[in-house]
Amino acid sequence: MFEQDYIMRLIKEMIRAILKALFDIDTASPTTELLEQAEEKSVLESLLDMIDEGKINDAENRLSDILATGGREKLKTALLFYSYLNDKDDAFLKEHDFSREEIKLGISRAVSGYGLDGIAELFLS
Repeated sequence: MFEQDYIMRLIKEMIRAILKALFDIDTASPTTELLEQAEEKSVLESLLDMIDEGKINDAENRLSDILATGGREKLKTALLFYSYLNDKDDAFLKEHDFSREEIKLGISRAVSGYGLDGIAELFLS
């Protein structure tokens, strides 16, 4: 239990640090309001709905397709996605065949696509 709480806090702080470093956003509770474009908000809300429905793997696959199109706002979408997912409790994640380790891996993949591997490694090492 303690280890899972630690991982959860680590993920939260990693997302917070990346948002601050890249977007000059300092918030402990990132939300869709951080996205500037209505289309991006709509896409994220759709992904979050998929998470709530338990379709986490499908949502993450869709997110990967979105990230492949590039753009800084897409990275912000990914960070908000993983932040929301990280806020889910362990029972929910387990029920839907997902883990905090997969959240860390997803964040790492998202930032590495933007050449920011070093930032993720600082937190994941």
